[in-house]
Amino acid sequence: MRIEVWSDVVCPWCYIGKRHLETALERFDHRDDVEVVYRSFELDPTTPEVPVERTVESLARKFGTDVAGARELMKRADGVAASVGLTFNHADAPHARTVDAHRLLHLALDEGGPSSQAELKEALLAAYFLRAENMGDHDVLRQVAVEAMLDPARVEEVLDSDEYLDAVHEDIDQARAYGATGVPFFVVDQRYAVSGAQPTEVFSQLLDRAWGDSHPAVELVGGAGADACGPDGCAI
Repeated sequence: MRIEVWSDVVCPWCYIGKRHLETALERFDHRDDVEVVYRSFELDPTTPEVPVERTVESLARKFGTDVAGARELMKRADGVAASVGLTFNHADAPHARTVDAHRLLHLALDEGGPSSQAELKEALLAAYFLRAENMGDHDVLRQVAVEAMLDPARVEEVLDSDEYLDAVHEDIDQARAYGATGVPFFVVDQRYAVSGAQPTEVFSQLLDRAWGDSHPAVELVGGAGADACGPDGCAI
């Protein structure tokens, strides 16, 4: 079973939704048969690659308030994050475009598979939300990627080029084709979708339904009383 997750590395609900999904997977009897792949989604592709403001200033401008008001707005997500063991500290992080982080996530998937990509995804989210690091800074991205065990030479090649840019755009186009207008957005086996950081119970229901539909139980017709041979031989 494959779960594709559209998200951005500067989206608070994406980090929270990731934790909810992970908790559901820990409780799922068939978790070893589930593959999670992260897909790209830029919340704001018009964001400058070189930051000119902090995250809290960007939110204040977006919602027509001041910095103090924006900090109050952020408290809701901060509180939910705390309930899943995350201490958000990103209000003063530089507000930068995230396309290069997404390109590195494609590199990780190509060269190390879903497990490598998942390690990098977690590391990028932690760098931004827990340490307020700049997701547009190549020095930051390089360090996070190498610490996540990506090959330094390949990381450098990707950051110095447009490699995987087409893959990022394809992910975004697919999200739109599915009808996603925001993230996180979860799709299981290209059949079932969940939008937003739903409670863990919703993800558990999703996993059970998708597994049951793809592994239907066999219905016994006619009962079990007819003559048959078994491990102890045949009744004659």
